[in-house]
Order: sequence, then structure tokens, then C-alpha cells
Amino acid sequence: MRRTLPGGWSVRRDDALAERAYAQGWWARETLGEALRRAAAADPERVLLVDGDVRVTAAGLLAEAERLARVLALHHPVGSVISFMLPNWHEAATVYLAATLAGLVANPVLPSLRDHDLRFILADARSRLVVIPGTFRGHDYAAMLARVCADLPDAPEVVVVRGTAQPGQSGWEQVIARDGAEALPAVDADAVRMVMYTSGTTGRPKGVLHTHNTIGALIRQIGRHWLVEPGDRFLVPSPVSHIGGSIYAFEMPVMLGTTAVLMDGWDPALAVELMEREGVTHMAGATPFLQGLLSAARAAGTRLDRLKVFICGGASVPPALVREAAGWFAGARVSRVYGSTEVPVTTVGALGADDADSAATTDGRPGIAAVRIAPDGEILAQGPQMMAGYAHAEDEAAAFDTEGFYRTGDQGELRADGCLVVTGRIKDLIIRNGENIAPKEIEDLLADHPAIAEIAIVGLPHPRTGERAVAVIVPRAGATPDVAALAEHLAARGVAKFKYPEAVELWDGLPRNDAGKVLKTAIRDRLKAAGAVSG
Repeated sequence: MRRTLPGGWSVRRDDALAERAYAQGWWARETLGEALRRAAAADPERVLLVDGDVRVTAAGLLAEAERLARVLALHHPVGSVISFMLPNWHEAATVYLAATLAGLVANPVLPSLRDHDLRFILADARSRLVVIPGTFRGHDYAAMLARVCADLPDAPEVVVVRGTAQPGQSGWEQVIARDGAEALPAVDADAVRMVMYTSGTTGRPKGVLHTHNTIGALIRQIGRHWLVEPGDRFLVPSPVSHIGGSIYAFEMPVMLGTTAVLMDGWDPALAVELMEREGVTHMAGATPFLQGLLSAARAAGTRLDRLKVFICGGASVPPALVREAAGWFAGARVSRVYGSTEVPVTTVGALGADDADSAATTDGRPGIAAVRIAPDGEILAQGPQMMAGYAHAEDEAAAFDTEGFYRTGDQGELRADGCLVVTGRIKDLIIRNGENIAPKEIEDLLADHPAIAEIAIVGLPHPRTGERAVAVIVPRAGATPDVAALAEHLAARGVAKFKYPEAVELWDGLPRNDAGKVLKTAIRDRLKAAGAVSG
């Protein structure tokens, strides 16, 4: 069943699931904007965001967001898209909350994207306004938007934060000072509130639609399962343009009483300083974040005693790293989790006092999502936090099974104790001589090899065996691991020979997106472009 919402958004709707989500309290009639008003009334001076020397209170964020919301509401119909391409700055929260209060759809865009991808997203989302930095990390965003907008038949207004606008663009202060609507619209909790584009590693980017309620359910789940208490503090180095960064920075401070400590670039040593100074209790991020934090904390001689939880996801989380981090951060629970933009935080980890082994070797237990394993091994998920659909309904044809479960494209198994083990992408499966090889299984087994800093295993076509397994390795200083060394390591662990990599490539680093996820498509493309690999 489909439902058409303001702005022309066509979303999936299962009335039975919706009724159950409301009955169980995962969905509610209150929107994030209403929750912000309630938070500001209850404790106006509570700090929601820390951005360098700037501390944003509940009352301050509400005032700024309502001021911008009135400006937006005067010029843009309910359901219109407002984009922002900002680093982890407090202004991003203002834009996000303003869009929410005005009944508009927020569209976070990664600052690392450039002309080609940005042009596609702004056009595909039909964005009416986009907020950007003037410059950031040496890149001129104002000039880029001038180029991009020149190619768009219905270009959005460009608003520049912390920088100089080009001709035809607007400054942040100029926009905030405009006249606004006298009243803001009533907002439906089931309306689309965010469109976030996937990385596009499997094709053109897809716009994932979330409502007030799908995101609200996600936050309520986190509040229940991640040992979160009012007054806790989250370090947020993950981009706010990803689903993880956005919920830690924009949602949880309002709904769960936390404070977000923002970082606009990952610097492990600085992260340790911030965590100690600000009393950070929680952090979440992909493998490189945990690796960097652990190394920097050791170098600084601190165990970050206030840290309660580190959530590690984004695939390729070595069990040895989780165990090592849990041993060093003795007061914290460190756990792998699993999810996607489409079904965020599908599993909530394994954070019980006796869960150390499961936290390292599995991807945790499902929270509010129902998880199934299809006959071909694919992980299927459905829950109150599941997206309402894609921006283009045709993209949903292969995305759901007949019962409305999201087809994740990942392969895994459910253990008897209820924990999920993700073994890799189905498309990443290497089929050699008729045998299936799950790259992630072998990556995990090789991750603690003394010569290996990072590893990714991919399959490349082979005329005789169908595919060959290639291990792309970032070696530790002075090491040169080869096929024989990997075979010896795997043999010592009793691994079947057909799973051994047949070739090794030594690289300086693995390509990753801004969330730290290894881009295996980019690895395959580079290997193919280079021709034959060494063996």
C-alpha cells in the first residue's frame, strides 16, 4: 500500500505495522520540533551542542531554528526539500531543526562530494535551498555551487555559512534576518522529514525517505539499549550527513537529554582531549575511529574512565580490535552493531555484562527490528525504524520481499543466542571452483596478523576457476606479507584451503567513504584497471 504525502512524496504504508508501532510506543504523535520546544521549556540553559568554543543551549537552538523556520515557511511549501552540505558545525543543527519545524524535508549532503554527485542530488531531490560553507579544507564550496547551479534548470537558492557568498548567493546572516511567516504549520509525525542519499557504490544514489516516526523509533531504541541517561555526552566525529552522525548530533540531544560534542574532522589525539575535557560517555563510529581512538588513548596514557559505550559498525570490524579496545577502556562496553540508512541500527550490539565474546565476534542482537535470513543467506529486516521508501518508487522493486522485509544485500546467519553474524555482502561472495567464500570471514581471521594493518578481500574474474580471491593489504611498517604468510596464518587456525587468498596487493591505504566504510567497488575497479595482479 502506498500513501502520498505533502510535497508529492509517495511512501510505503503498512497499516498493521504502523498500528503496532504506535501501540508499542515506538511511534508517537510528537515531532522532533515539538520535543525541542518541550526541552527548551523544561531546561532552557541545558547545553545540547558543543562546537569548539560555541555551546548551544536548548533555548538558543529553539530560537535560531524557529527564526529560520519562519523564513523557510514563508517561501517554501510544506514537503519541499532543504539541503545542507555542512561539516559537523552547529549551524547544521539549526538548518535541520528549522526544516523540521517548517514541515520541510531535510536533505543532508556529504561535504566530500563534488560537482557530479552534488548536481545529481540537488536535481533528484528537487532541492529549493542549499546551505554550504564558504570554504572548508581548502575547497571553495561557493564556487562549486555556482558551477553546479549554472547547469540546473531549477537551481536552489545557495546560502553560505562562515564564508563569503558569490554573486547570486546569500549569506547566512542575511537569510536569518529576513521576514518570516507569522505562524508555522502543524506537522504530521508520519510525514517525510528527511531524504538521505546512499553512497551509490552499487549504482546511482538512491534517496532514502525517513519520517518523524521512523527516526523517532530509532532514537527510542537507542535510549533503551545503549545505556543512555540524561546528561550523557556523545562525541560526534562521524559526518552529520550520514545517518549515524545526524542522529547523535540532531536527535538524541533533544529526545534523550544528551549533549553532542562535534568534531568537523577526525583527529584521534584531539578526540581524546575532547573526551577527557567534556566528559564524553558515548561514541560510535566505524573501525578506523575505534582504531585511532585506542592508539591515541594509549599514547596519552588514559583509559577514558568516563566512557561507557563505544558502538562500532560500518562492516569489517575485526573481533581482535573489539577485544583489545574493551580491555583498554576497562569501564566501557565495546560492541559491534549492524544497520543501514534504510534500516538504521538493525542490531543494537551485545552490551550485557557477560556479552564480551558476542560483542566481538557477532554484530549483536536485533533491537526493535525483526531479522530473518533468506534461503540464499541474505539478511532481511523490518521494523519501526525502517525507511518509508525511496524517493523513486521504482527503486523499491527489488528492495523488499513479498512480506515487506528490506533486502539488505548482506549475507549472514542468526546464532542460537539470537545474535546476528554478518559474513559479507552477497555481491562480495567469491565463488571459486563452485565453493562460496565469504571475504569478511577471512578478513576477520587475518586482521590480527602481525604484518597486517588493514585488509580487504575481493573477487576478480578468472577464466579457469570463475573467480580468484585477492587480498589488498595495508602492511605494518617494514612488513611485506605475501600469499604464503597468509596461508600459514590461516592454516594455523584450521581454515579450509579453498578459502585462502590467491594473490596479495600491498597498498598505502584502503579507499573509504566518510563514514569509514571500505569501498570494495573502488578496490575492484583499481585492480581491474591495473591488469594482472601479483600472486
